[in-house]
Amino acid sequence: MLMQGVIAMEYTSNKLSKLSGVSARTLRYYDEIGLLKPVRVAVSGYRMYGQNELDTLQQILFYRELGFPLEEIKSILYAPDYDRENAFRHHLTQLNKKRERLDMLIHNVMKTISAMKGETIMNDNEKFEGFKQSLIEDNEQKYGSEIRGKYGDAAVDASNAKLKGLTKAQYDEGERLRSAYEETLKSAFETGNPAGELAQTACDLHRQWLCVYNPEYSREYHMGLADMYVEDERFKSYYEKIMPGCAGFLRDSIRIYCK
Repeated sequence: MLMQGVIAMEYTSNKLSKLSGVSARTLRYYDEIGLLKPVRVAVSGYRMYGQNELDTLQQILFYRELGFPLEEIKSILYAPDYDRENAFRHHLTQLNKKRERLDMLIHNVMKTISAMKGETIMNDNEKFEGFKQSLIEDNEQKYGSEIRGKYGDAAVDASNAKLKGLTKAQYDEGERLRSAYEETLKSAFETGNPAGELAQTACDLHRQWLCVYNPEYSREYHMGLADMYVEDERFKSYYEKIMPGCAGFLRDSIRIYCK
């Protein structure tokens, strides 16, 4: 409730754009998709935004900074149990983690420069330490709750520990296998046969790729991941970028492979 005598400030989309740094075109798009609606539309046709809309835009920008897609931000902000204070606490936790990652990468760069000058010695594993930690934390942020809920903390912690301890050669091998299975998967998808030789070769490369990072591989684990590739929109969108329909094709191929 506003205090007596205090006039609520309203902003046109242009003024809000200058205040926030978000373009007027983006504000229009947010209105179109129902993410940020103006409080009213003036007779002149201008969209008008009040304090509540400013606060909502601030939240949107925080979630965007943390890498959330717009549809997920919308579902969070307009959920019946949404709590703005708890959301800020979550933002603070995630931003602190982001700062820790940046500090680690800064330290990595400084140490690399020092090694190039001959002032210190940096082994191959140290060169990738910051990047691996960043990858672990990114994965935790995007998929941690789902994967931990499905496979348990012990399995995820073991996988993270293995990733953190990878040598440069092992890391490079993981990247080679990922590229190989994605290229093979694309060719297999074009055949339309999940039981075919190409599809099953892609699944075997996928298994080898998983084993680089997960010391506890099992067929159940492999099939569980395959289901998540279809059921979880974040996984699904990754494979749909390879070819539309690819997520379901990969799931079907892995089910055949694991049987």
